[in-house]
Amino acid sequence: MSAAPVYQRILLKLSGESLAGEAKYGINLEVLCRFAEEVKKIYEMGIGVALVIGGGNIFRGISEAAREMDRVSADYMGMLATVINSMAMQNALENIGVDTRVQTAIPMNQIAEPFIRRKAIRHLEKGRVVIFAAGTGNPYFTTDTAAVLRAIEVEAEVILKGTRVDGVYTADPEKDPNAVKFSELTYMKVLEEGLKVMDTTAITLSMDNRLPIVVFNMEEANNLKRVVLGEPIGTKVRG
Repeated sequence: MSAAPVYQRILLKLSGESLAGEAKYGINLEVLCRFAEEVKKIYEMGIGVALVIGGGNIFRGISEAAREMDRVSADYMGMLATVINSMAMQNALENIGVDTRVQTAIPMNQIAEPFIRRKAIRHLEKGRVVIFAAGTGNPYFTTDTAAVLRAIEVEAEVILKGTRVDGVYTADPEKDPNAVKFSELTYMKVLEEGLKVMDTTAITLSMDNRLPIVVFNMEEANNLKRVVLGEPIGTKVRG
């Protein structure tokens, strides 16, 4: 393991479901605070940190109602859910001394800044964690795609996707005991085999911009720091 970080600026993608813990939906305060502590560890190393958090934990609670809605309305509801999670993470980080800004793709000036690329980069240069909320601001695009887009825009060197498992497998390791883990993958293999890393649009955008993705277990203490230090954990996706 390297003594110095191998990345100077990263974008961390977390699912909304991960914030719910064992519950089906909502925000588990213990999980939220634990993730904030993990982010603080790399923040204190001088790493530029951006975050994108999904909204599944909030949206799942209203998904029954959303079934009767058109796709565009449902997608906007999902974007609003990501804002709730982003504000929660902002508070958790600031409670432990991490300077943070939330930027939203949909303007809502009373609670967050609008997304402005130059301003986001400036925040990172000043040592602030920037949380990007409300996806891309457009329906039909996932938070995976939003994460890749924002990572490219703020010139992050890598996307770190924190999950409940320690990488990408041939099948769901929680259901199939014979699933085999990949240590490294190419973008094309992910696309050709339909592996569940990120959605197709996100993978294609990463491939076109040569942005590597590391999928790792966020729930294990110090894993985020270990990835940043170059330890070969999780699965790396690159060209």
